Amino acid sequence: MEQGKKRSPWAWIPSLYFAEGIPYVVVMTVSVIMYKRMGISNSDIALYTSWLYLPWVIKPFWSPVVDLLKTKRWWIIVMQLLVGAGLAGVALTIPVPGFFRYTLAFFWLLAFSSATHDIAADGFYMLGLEEHKQAYFIGIRSTFYRLAMITGQGLLIILAGFFESSTGMEPLHFEVVTQSAASELILPEQAVTYQAMDGDRHFVLSEEKMVIGLEKITPEKANEIKQWVADNNLENGFVPKEKAVVAEEDSWWTSHVSDPLKETLKEQWGKKQAVTQFDGVEGNVGVIGIHLSSAPKEGETVVLNVNRKKGDKDLKLVAGERLSFNGDNWNKNAWVLVQTDPKLDQKTSASFEGLSGNIPYAWSMTFVILAGLFFVFFLYHRFALPRPALDAAVSEGKNMLQEFGNTFLSFFKKENVGVALSFFLFFRLGESQLVKLASPFLLDNREAGGLGLTTSDVGLIYGTIGIVFLTLGGLLGGWVASNKGLKYWIWWMTLSMNLPNLTYVFLSFYTPSSMWIISTSVAIEQFGYGFGFTAYMLYMIYFAEGKSKTAHFAICTGFMALGMMVPGMISGWLQEILGYQNFFIWVMICTIPGFFVVKFLKIDPTFGIKKAEK
Repeated sequence: MEQGKKRSPWAWIPSLYFAEGIPYVVVMTVSVIMYKRMGISNSDIALYTSWLYLPWVIKPFWSPVVDLLKTKRWWIIVMQLLVGAGLAGVALTIPVPGFFRYTLAFFWLLAFSSATHDIAADGFYMLGLEEHKQAYFIGIRSTFYRLAMITGQGLLIILAGFFESSTGMEPLHFEVVTQSAASELILPEQAVTYQAMDGDRHFVLSEEKMVIGLEKITPEKANEIKQWVADNNLENGFVPKEKAVVAEEDSWWTSHVSDPLKETLKEQWGKKQAVTQFDGVEGNVGVIGIHLSSAPKEGETVVLNVNRKKGDKDLKLVAGERLSFNGDNWNKNAWVLVQTDPKLDQKTSASFEGLSGNIPYAWSMTFVILAGLFFVFFLYHRFALPRPALDAAVSEGKNMLQEFGNTFLSFFKKENVGVALSFFLFFRLGESQLVKLASPFLLDNREAGGLGLTTSDVGLIYGTIGIVFLTLGGLLGGWVASNKGLKYWIWWMTLSMNLPNLTYVFLSFYTPSSMWIISTSVAIEQFGYGFGFTAYMLYMIYFAEGKSKTAHFAICTGFMALGMMVPGMISGWLQEILGYQNFFIWVMICTIPGFFVVKFLKIDPTFGIKKAEK
C-alpha cells in the first residue's frame, strides 16, 4: 500500500511539472536572449548554447543510475536543489569579467540537473499514481509544463526587460531630420572636456537635434567620418575592444576548414550590396555627441544602448549603438552616427532613444528570483511528494545494468529503425535552426537585419503570445489525432510544422514595425509548430511500444535532442554568413528532408484512435 496514497495528486503534479519545465526553457531559450543582450555574437550563442542539448541527448545512458541509486523522490528533491544552485551561480557570475565561460559552466550544471530531474519525475509519475489516474492527469501535467514555458520565455523576459529599463537614468531622446539645403558636417578638431552640472545625473546632448542634408557624399568622405567616430569612441573607452571567446591563435580546423568554407559560402550566398544608380556615392551622415552631466561613482560603468524608436527606416544608426561611460570619460563626448539611405530624396525624420539600464544587474536579479523559486520548490516537494511503496532503489545493480544493455540493443533491432531514426533527426531540421535565431532576429537592430524589439517586447510576443498559440496548436493536434489517428494526420502535421516558417522569411524581407504584424506572424509559426509537433510525440510513443517502452521512449527523446543540437550549433555561423533573409530561406530548404522521410513511415491506421478509446 502506498504511504502517500491519501495525498491528492493535485498537491504535487502541477508544481512538479512546472518545476520540470522552468530549467529547460531557461537553458534553451532564456540563455539565448540573455547572451544576446550581453553582446555575444549570434555565432557563439548558437554554437555554445546548442551544446547544452547534450545532457538530453545522452539522458538514456545514465537513466539506469536513477533506478539503481536511491529513490525517484530523492532524485527529484536533490536535483531541484542543484538547479537552484546552478541558477544562483549564473546570477553571481553575470557581472564578473569572463562571464560567458562562467555562466556557461553553470548552465551545464543546470542542463544535467534538469535532464536527471526529467528522468526521476517521469518515473515518479508512474509510481505515484494508479493507472487510471495517470491517464487523467496526463493533460494536467502537460498544461503546467506549458505554463512553465510561458513563465520562462514570457514573464521572465518581461521581468528582465523591466529591470533593464528601470535601473538606469532617465531615457535619452533625440530627433534626426533631413533637409534639402546643403549642409556640410564639420568634425571637431579636438575633444571638449565638460564641467560637472548640479542636480541628478543625466545625459547631455551636444545638439538638440541632428540635421542631415539630402545631398549625396562620396564613399571616401563617408568612410573618413565613420573612421573618425570609431577612433574617438575607441580611444576614449566608450567602445571597448571585443575579446574573442576562443583562443587568439586559430586552430587547424579554423584555418583550413571553417574559414575557407565560410568565405566560399559568403561569396556564393552571402548578402551582397545591390548595384544601383547610386554606385560611387553614399547617403549623407550626421553625428551627435553625448556626455554625462556628472561623474559616475568610483568603479561604476554606465552603459547607454541607443536604438531608433520610431520614424523613417532610411535613417540608419551606423555607430554608437552601445556606449560605456565611466569615471575617466564621462565628461567627453561619445559620438553617435546616423546615415541616410542613398535612395532618400525627400524630407523625413526619426526619433532615437537611449536606455542606460544596467543589463548585467537586470539579468542577475532575474536569476536570483529564479534561484529563490527553486529553493521554494525544494522545500515544498520535500514534504508534498508522496512516498509510494514501489519507489525504491534497485538492489541487484549488476543484473539491472545487464538488462539495460539488452534493452538498449533491442531498440536498434526494431523493425524500420532506420526510417524512425531518420524521422527523429530530420523532421525538425528547419525548426531546429530557426528556434536558435528567432529571438536574436527579433532583438537585433534593423541595420543588422533584425526587427529591433526590446527585451520586454520579445518576452511578450515570442515568450507569451507565441507559447499560448504553441499550446493551442498542440491541443488541437492531440484532439484531431484522437479522432482519426496519427496516420491520417501525419501529412497535414508535417505541412503545419514546416510551412509556417515562411512567416520569418516575410518578416526578414518586410521588417515591419507594427507589433500586430510581428505578433501575428510569430503566433502563426508557433501554432503550426505546436500542431505539427503532435506528430513527432505520437510517433515516438508509437515506435517505443513494446516490452521496454519506457527505456525505448527515453532513447527516442535522446535522438530528438540530437536532432535539435547539431543543426542548432551551426545555425548562428550560417546566419552571420548569409544574413537573416537568406538564412530563413535556408531554413525553408531544410524542411524538405522532413517531407521525404515521412513518406516511408509505417504507422498502424488505428494508432491514436485506439489510445483515445482506452
